[in-house]
Amino acid sequence: MSTEENKQLVGRLFDAWSRADIRPLIGAMADDFRWVFPGSWSWAGVWQPKTAVVEELLRGQLAPQFAERFESHPDFILADGNRVVVQTRGRTTTTRGDAYNNIYCLIFTVEGDKLTEVIEHCDTSLVDRVLEPPRPGVKGWSRPE
Repeated sequence: MSTEENKQLVGRLFDAWSRADIRPLIGAMADDFRWVFPGSWSWAGVWQPKTAVVEELLRGQLAPQFAERFESHPDFILADGNRVVVQTRGRTTTTRGDAYNNIYCLIFTVEGDKLTEVIEHCDTSLVDRVLEPPRPGVKGWSRPE
C-alpha cells in the first residue's frame, strides 16, 4: 500500500477507537503482530503474536483494570512509507477510581493491508502509578534483555 493508504488505514482504526471500539484495530493486526513497550518500566517488553496481544494484553491485563471503555483520540497522524505515527490521547477511569488520561506516541508498521507492529511511547510514570503491572509469566510477554 502507498504511504497515503497506510495513513488512511490507521486513521479509520482510530475513528473507531475514539468511540472505544477496538474491533477494527484487532482485525487489522497480522497474525504475527507485536506490541512493543520500550524502556525499563513495569510494562516494558514485547507482547506477541496477535493472539497474546488480544487475549493476554488487551483483554487479560488492561481491560479488567478499566471501569469504563478506553477511548483514544488522535491529535495527528503522520506517515512515511510503511510507518504511521500517531499522537493520541487516551482516557478512561480505573476500577480503583483513578483517572487514566495518557498521551501516546504510537509507531505502527504496515505490511500490505495489515499491522505488523506498534511501538508505544507514553507517560510511563502514570502507568506505574495507577495500573497494576503485568503478572509474571504471562503468555506472549517477554521482558527486555
